[in-house]
Amino acid sequence: MNSPSTATGPAATAGVRSVALLVGLGAAAYTAWVLEVVLSTGLNPVETYVSELAAQDQPLGGLFRATDFTAGLLVFFGGLLALVRLVRRIEPRRLWSVAGWSGITLFGASTAADAWLPLSCTPTVDPECAARETAGLVPATHQAHAVSSSLAMTGALVGIVALTLAARRYGRLAPLARFGPVLVLLELLATGWTLVSIALFTAGHGTWALGAGQRLQVLFVAVWLGLLAYSVHRERRT
Repeated sequence: MNSPSTATGPAATAGVRSVALLVGLGAAAYTAWVLEVVLSTGLNPVETYVSELAAQDQPLGGLFRATDFTAGLLVFFGGLLALVRLVRRIEPRRLWSVAGWSGITLFGASTAADAWLPLSCTPTVDPECAARETAGLVPATHQAHAVSSSLAMTGALVGIVALTLAARRYGRLAPLARFGPVLVLLELLATGWTLVSIALFTAGHGTWALGAGQRLQVLFVAVWLGLLAYSVHRERRT
């Protein structure tokens, strides 16, 4: 009889394929913001937050909230399914995998929550909105959105780093082990750019291409998720 850590069969294969499918579709949905290239949003992608596309005062806000919610839900269920599979066969040497999939699950849940906690206005382009935000006169969803967004990116970073490390350390998921480190570096650089730009904007020193940095940040997350999905599908393992 196969042990839980080595069990194979139609059910196990279907479970792995489901993880790959959910994460892959979630990655695709998470890039829906690129529609701003062909849709008239009125927002400058170099200067504005990605989340401002989904603000309540934006004509296409509902579309981008729906895609964010879909992306988050898909990745959440993909991560949760992978976690269930891992916990059933947990070994000390697989703890990096558990940590990584926990981060991916947190990212998915927080991204889905973002869709229900939209900004009411666009602070990077609307001085009145920025002034109200500074004075604390905006709806509580602004603060809640900041928290959920921070949790989402924290989960993404934990997942990206831990699963890439797990792939290399445990000799698994060869595509992720090969290309993951480059994406980790690019993600960390984009995150640093974004955090510095946000700090400067909050201090009243302009946006410093905040939008470009953040769009690179979420793009690298999506590309990494796509690579993860491909790796899981190819090797039939999490």
